[in-house]
Amino acid sequence: MVQIRDINVNIKIGILDLALFTQHNKQLPKRLTEKEGTQFLLKNLLGNVDFNLLYTENGKPYLNSGLPHISISHSHDRLAIIANQAAPTGIDIELIRDKVLRIRHKFLNAGEAVVCGDDVARLITVWAAKETLYKVDGLKGLDFREHLAVEFKNNGQIRGVIKREGSVKEYILQPELTDDYALVYVLNEI
Repeated sequence: MVQIRDINVNIKIGILDLALFTQHNKQLPKRLTEKEGTQFLLKNLLGNVDFNLLYTENGKPYLNSGLPHISISHSHDRLAIIANQAAPTGIDIELIRDKVLRIRHKFLNAGEAVVCGDDVARLITVWAAKETLYKVDGLKGLDFREHLAVEFKNNGQIRGVIKREGSVKEYILQPELTDDYALVYVLNEI
């Protein structure tokens, strides 16, 4: 039901199977299940640390203590949380489904469209990578085609770029495909 992984000395990831969580707990509406699942997963991820989960005016989650930096994502029956002790972070999990073929024009730039073609898993991975970039940025006003770009590297990682007027930030993202889901998270800023 819960999977906790240490990615490196600063980063931990937790993944919760919401369907199993619901079976072991009371049947709740979807939003309440996600809320209680988030609290449950955070407790498992952080250990015996007291925390209050708060949100910025732009909807970015953070803990009252300020550390670790966190990011939260859910898709269908999965909830994912990343905690980074050193830097702002982002994570996204997406169910792999062909619905992405109908909306790819909304988030792919021309180069990404050529690289992805009709590969549904790759398209979902690009979407998840851009969601991850959006979350690490934490501000509104980013256009997924114009301000966010991703490039698949030979080592399996993704280079992600956020272009805002007057600034460019680059990140190394780690993609994973598991159990019909694409998971993408920030490893570090370049």
